[in-house]
Amino acid sequence: MATPRLKEKYLKEIVPSLKEKFQYQSVMQVPKIQKICINKGIGAAVADKKLIETGLEEISSITGQKAVATRSKKAISNFKLREDMPIGVKVTLRGDRMFEFMDRLMNVALPRVRDFKGVSDKGFDGRGNYTLGVKEQIIFPEISIDKVTKINGMDITFVTTAQTDEESYELLKSFGMPFVNKN
Repeated sequence: MATPRLKEKYLKEIVPSLKEKFQYQSVMQVPKIQKICINKGIGAAVADKKLIETGLEEISSITGQKAVATRSKKAISNFKLREDMPIGVKVTLRGDRMFEFMDRLMNVALPRVRDFKGVSDKGFDGRGNYTLGVKEQIIFPEISIDKVTKINGMDITFVTTAQTDEESYELLKSFGMPFVNKN
């Protein structure tokens, strides 16, 4: 199996440029992406159990890795929610699958968003991680629009080894993340 395109780009181009920009002593100090977590909350699953199965299928086909259902931690009577009920879907990508997904996200899925001007640069958490929200799952080519019964969004979190938001921003930008231009 060939090495993912973004992994090669990281090793050959991004590491040297970030090392020079932030004056790192060693290449091991250069931030890298550890994992990508994709989370899809399905609140309507309290009433309809089939939504969880559909969510599992969609996330699994998008990522190429089996997704797992997330369960409620405690009961909330106002929402008719009992403890340990499935209420969402999640998957964590690492290694080559992570780079493949990131490539498809930035080059295929995000440009398919209606009126796309770039992703917000306000999704950083202060510790070098970045979260972006996607409103519709149909931007991914793996999802057939004919089979979709309900449009759901998802959160995609990039967990990096960067110490600051600035380092994380530069890392993701050098990968090709289409951030909104700061004017």
